[in-house]
Amino acid sequence: MRKNFGVKTWIYPQPVLMLGTYDEKGMPNLMNAAWGGIYDYDKVEVNLASHKTTDNLLKTKAFTLSIATKSTVKESDYFGIVSGKKTYNKVEKAGFHHFKSEFVNAPLFKEYPLSIECEMISLGEDGRLVGKIINVSVDESILTNDKIDPKKLEAISFDPCNNNYLLVSEIVGHAFKDGLGIK
Repeated sequence: MRKNFGVKTWIYPQPVLMLGTYDEKGMPNLMNAAWGGIYDYDKVEVNLASHKTTDNLLKTKAFTLSIATKSTVKESDYFGIVSGKKTYNKVEKAGFHHFKSEFVNAPLFKEYPLSIECEMISLGEDGRLVGKIINVSVDESILTNDKIDPKKLEAISFDPCNNNYLLVSEIVGHAFKDGLGIK
């Protein structure tokens, strides 16, 4: 038997995306933006309301999208509950370390080992941000044989039903292989 819940945002897993921008003075800002993901082979999409981040995007036209990890749960949550419009320099307050991307006018953060560096394609009135992927930056500490090792990355996802963060790292199958036996 199934139970109906109506309209809910219960997609599992839901990535915990950390959107980094610079303001007009070069101050880095981070926000937790769980509603987003890959849009095309070379694009990402994130759905935002009006934030300090959207103000920054309209000025700089660039951003980074990092994956939150187990070791950054507290800070990543903080970046989602505290407004950059009300708290100046959230990044410093959280104890994070930033450096400028080599490819776009946006900050990277030492604490997030996997980041996608993007140029803004569009930011709609509905808050739909589309970015072109210019580079993917990966800290070597999470690589095994030059590939991202999920167990080293320790990415987290958002559980929108229970308001929890979940660890995503256990391998349960092999994409483009396991289904071949049914073919």
